[in-house]
Amino acid sequence: MKEKVWMLNGNWDIWGNIEKYQNGYNPVPIDTNGCPRLGISPIRFSDGPRGVVMGHSTCFPVSMARGASFDPELEQRIGAVIGKEARAQGANYFGGVCINLLRHPAWGRSQETYGEDPFLLGEMGAALTKGVQSHNVIACVKHYAVNNIENSRFWVNVKADERTMHEVYLPHFKKSIDAGAASVMGAYNLFNGDHCCESRWLLTDVLRDDWGFEGFVISDFVAGVRETKKAIESGLDIEMPMPIHYQRNLLAAVEEGRVAEAAVDTAVLRILRTLLVFENTPEALAYTPDLVASKEHTDLAREVAEKSMVLIKNANAVLPFQKPVKRILLAGELGNRNNTGDVGSSNTSSPYVVPPLEGLRSYFGADAEIVYCTESELDTAAAEAAQADCVIIVVGNDKYDEGEYISAEPNADFSFDEAVIKGTENMGLSTARFGETFPGIGDAKGGDRQSLSLKPAQIELIKRVGGVNPKTVVVLIGGGTIMTKEWEADVPAILYGWYSGMEGGNALARVLFGDVNPSGKLPFTVPQDVSHLPYFSNTDAEITYDLYHGYSYLDKHGYVPAYPFGFGLSYTAWAYGEPVLTQQADRVEVTVELRNVGSVAGAEVVQVYVGLQQSAVDRQKKLLKGFKKVYLEPGQSAAVTIPVALDELRYFSNEQRQWVFEAGTYTFAVGSSSAEADQQVKTIVLGQAIYQSSSNWGA
Repeated sequence: MKEKVWMLNGNWDIWGNIEKYQNGYNPVPIDTNGCPRLGISPIRFSDGPRGVVMGHSTCFPVSMARGASFDPELEQRIGAVIGKEARAQGANYFGGVCINLLRHPAWGRSQETYGEDPFLLGEMGAALTKGVQSHNVIACVKHYAVNNIENSRFWVNVKADERTMHEVYLPHFKKSIDAGAASVMGAYNLFNGDHCCESRWLLTDVLRDDWGFEGFVISDFVAGVRETKKAIESGLDIEMPMPIHYQRNLLAAVEEGRVAEAAVDTAVLRILRTLLVFENTPEALAYTPDLVASKEHTDLAREVAEKSMVLIKNANAVLPFQKPVKRILLAGELGNRNNTGDVGSSNTSSPYVVPPLEGLRSYFGADAEIVYCTESELDTAAAEAAQADCVIIVVGNDKYDEGEYISAEPNADFSFDEAVIKGTENMGLSTARFGETFPGIGDAKGGDRQSLSLKPAQIELIKRVGGVNPKTVVVLIGGGTIMTKEWEADVPAILYGWYSGMEGGNALARVLFGDVNPSGKLPFTVPQDVSHLPYFSNTDAEITYDLYHGYSYLDKHGYVPAYPFGFGLSYTAWAYGEPVLTQQADRVEVTVELRNVGSVAGAEVVQVYVGLQQSAVDRQKKLLKGFKKVYLEPGQSAAVTIPVALDELRYFSNEQRQWVFEAGTYTFAVGSSSAEADQQVKTIVLGQAIYQSSSNWGA
């Protein structure tokens, strides 16, 4: 029994290997125990999702940026690189398929997910899963579930009914499970009164009984488990990264009859079954150290950054800047900062980072002078702007503004410090206080955002410099929504540059000067005012979620967004033909001709939103149900067909506790964003195979 119980926890000996952990919490794999006597391998964990956090791996743009690419095929390629680099550094498990929904842009870890829409999250999460597991690395989807607030994540109780969960907060998890994800990580927060790692409804009723999941579930680190018996009996297989409530406590519970031995056997079986599959699948290649941050992988990091940037304003076609140029003003402290995202568990220590200043200097060499000014040099910046051929203002956020939040200070519910001490004592190891060993913990680690606007000094920089030179762009750095209304009238062009990874500076130069045509689309809605967002608090002990957030919330309340979900401009122009709807047995196929009518090659994301007229139940006006990214040369056209599964059109009935397909008139809106002005609308009566046309949204 002891061997079996010992398989169900990590053995993170942070004190015994203190020299390894001074520059990161996961520089080498975090192992479970396995069973050496029987030759059973440990689970060897590496975090994400910017890349493999171990060693000096390739650092990709954050997930939110990749969500903006709307390109699952590209995301699958990223997953394959992550799988290779994990294997090359001794890991067999990647805990970085982060698909929590962006319910509110103040969420501090928004950068780690793909956006606000469940369909987009599901497509991207499934793609990353497939890529990672193509190299026999177990993909873990997290944080299951309703983990959408950072500072209160250890103790907030999220309440939601079954319909809200199945339609909004769980479908992307199911899609990743259906794609083969072999592991799930439970979340810290409570759901309907139970900690997620101890929720039988989440871990057994839904995950296993409803979805048929056969893999294993691990806890979120340190604080995921609170009660030994409740966790193991609810379906939590492994406590990570150390045994605070498992190992000795679990063994005692079994020996004393408080936990049935069968519960341990079931957990062990899930682990063994998963390991046997992955360890007996033929290898795709030899995983040698030279794969890590190889040129092929860093080139992909640049490609991803280029395909993720979103152009949201381009008055007078100021972009791309026309060459040749001799003098460029780069303004803003973030223009010369290695700023790839937060410094929590997702931090990836790549061998180098190219900030915007270095990227511009590398791009132009001796052909142009790059003048650099910060927010503290306003007079100089304004004078230089008048003399420059073009102006690039780089502003936004960094690790101090948003990211994972861990505090060594105890609260009434939980002390991170005491939990780590308990875990190391449980393993029979020497202990020390986490906060004393890592004195910076909790400092400069962002947490939830206090403001969705730029900092006052950044706004002042834009206002002083933005109107001086007609060839000016503001580049926004960050992992989520940044409000623009205070200053957007002062500049002709705005580009979301994101936390763009190790090659971000090189990618930015190529986008701004026309080597790359931007093709990203906003993976969230930018509202006109923060009052147009759902309620958010990181101090309330409890919060209730419903069906509405993001663009569906704005639709419900009649708010017009500043920039809609799915919006993004291009250096070329696109023409859409009239959509055609074809009903098949299990889907509706939407076909539309797309033509590049401009003079530049590029990519467009064709999007399909669906709503039901006169539904018998409360429903969102429209929801994304299909998209496809299409690359075309100037003058080229393509017939784009996007299937929409009928299963995607169902609603979940709380009364019947099952999915229901409602016959009726469905509205299919096809276009370049979620805004009605960017869409062509067709209706179809499903259930009767009668087609109708409509030029607007029905009642």
